[in-house]
Amino acid sequence: MNRALITGVTGQDGSYLAELLLSKGYEVHGLKRRSSSFNTARVDHIYEDFHEADARFHLHYADLADGSSLTRLMYDLRPDEIYNLGAQSHVKVSFEAPEYTADVVACGTLRLLETIRQTGIGVRFYQASSSEMFGSTPPPQSEASLLHPRSPYACAKVFGHNITVNYRESYRMHASCGILFNHESPRRGETFVTRKITRAVAHIKLGLQDRLYLGNLDARRDWGYAPDYVRAMWLVLQQDNPDDYVIGTGEAHSVREFVEAAFAYADLDWRDYVEVDPSYFRPAEVDHLLADASKARTRLGWEPTVSFPELVRLMVDADLKQLETTLQGGRAALRRTQVVASA
Repeated sequence: MNRALITGVTGQDGSYLAELLLSKGYEVHGLKRRSSSFNTARVDHIYEDFHEADARFHLHYADLADGSSLTRLMYDLRPDEIYNLGAQSHVKVSFEAPEYTADVVACGTLRLLETIRQTGIGVRFYQASSSEMFGSTPPPQSEASLLHPRSPYACAKVFGHNITVNYRESYRMHASCGILFNHESPRRGETFVTRKITRAVAHIKLGLQDRLYLGNLDARRDWGYAPDYVRAMWLVLQQDNPDDYVIGTGEAHSVREFVEAAFAYADLDWRDYVEVDPSYFRPAEVDHLLADASKARTRLGWEPTVSFPELVRLMVDADLKQLETTLQGGRAALRRTQVVASA
């Protein structure tokens, strides 16, 4: 049985990757940071959905900012594969907390690689690089494109990417980078623009919200479906030789197009509800990201399976369903309270 360690397992990508690996018979170990709340909502269902998951899925307290906790895990688990997905990944927040972002995203990657080197375990390492590293480089962007980061998060990702390549070349590690373009799902964090849009559509449709405030509507991104992208992560580590791969759909859309599609699907006119708020603009904008993923298609046999319109629809549907369930639960609780009060 292969054993995998996932940093960032409680995030969007980590949760989908855990499901994928469990479906392939892996024993999966996830790293989670200590918090006053459980923060495991994205992975709690795993114990019910997968046979014997309680014996094959394990969460461990550790932190990318704490090298000693990583060393302990490496000696205890001796995994066959490591997927480094943990990060402070919000670009806007990285301008407000640049030192923390650099410590976790850049130095956290270095800590993992150095722990692997020192322990001497024969592990395959996946580094979650980001299309944000390309910044203002003209599209389309491939593995050979210039890196021109435009945020502290992107700068930290460039370091993580380059140090992974350095350790691969210096110590002959099986260390690979997946340069993933934007990938979304119903599990996307609520402060990220796509989920912010689809949640707002659901709230507006059900009469719970009047306005949606957004930043730059003209920014263009290559948006795909997160489960497709974690499949690419796994394919990267199954290759005999380590390498770096751009992962994306090869199709870019503006934030405005995403807004239009989401509101139209709910039979709403976005112009009645959306306002631009300059406070959401980045200090340095990334205007156009578009993947050239021909290498991944050729060498990995990877293809996206969900189109842009399908992605928008499934996210809106999920947020509508979630909100309707919440409202029904609230109404049921209110009725129970009224019955008790009248008894």
